[in-house]
Amino acid sequence: MEENKFGLIPALTQGGPIAWGTFGILVIMSLGSWYIIITKYLDQNKVIKEARELEKKFWASPDLKTGAAKLDKNSPFRQIVDDGLRASDHPEGRLTDKIDQHEWVTMALNRSNAAINSKLQTGLSFLASVGSTSPFVGLFGTVVGIYRALINIGLAGQASIDKVAGPVGEALIMTALGLAVAVPAVLGYNWLIRRNKDVTDMMNNFVSDVHGALVSGSRVERPVAPAAAAAPKPQAR
Repeated sequence: MEENKFGLIPALTQGGPIAWGTFGILVIMSLGSWYIIITKYLDQNKVIKEARELEKKFWASPDLKTGAAKLDKNSPFRQIVDDGLRASDHPEGRLTDKIDQHEWVTMALNRSNAAINSKLQTGLSFLASVGSTSPFVGLFGTVVGIYRALINIGLAGQASIDKVAGPVGEALIMTALGLAVAVPAVLGYNWLIRRNKDVTDMMNNFVSDVHGALVSGSRVERPVAPAAAAAPKPQAR
């Protein structure tokens, strides 16, 4: 079987270090994009699944502390509840005592929610960058391939197909690779952004519910009074 002299590897070999370097950059961009798309999808799915189980695992509990203990330690919902409970303690003798407890709890919950949303956005800027720059990286390889084709024509003195087929093929391959990297990155970015909006809405609703429970105090576990704890239980007659 005759070897194809105009395939990907021969084109890169003819292109030299510039072609290999451009190809390597595009490969890194592609692998990074797919890694972020897959990992962010799994993270979002985990949060959505936990949100669906909140009614049974969390809100069915008698108080916030008991409900938080039923959630996974790494759950963003538990992080919000824990931060809210710490803020609701509002210990004496601290600078934060000058802030109203209601306002302090609100600020703590908002900070916790913002930190979670920021974590969900991690990596999306890389996808946006890849989607906008990878076509130009491929275009750089295209320009180099066309330049080599023109040099071959000048050296040969005529535009024979065997002199320009390799460089032109290299140019077309780089263009195709740039587009192949950019399209999944752009589609993945838009898809993850839309899913992140749904997750953010879930987190905002949960923060509002926890805030209401903390401010009302109706779902916060209250310690037993010392006198009540020390009182002997009546004996059955």
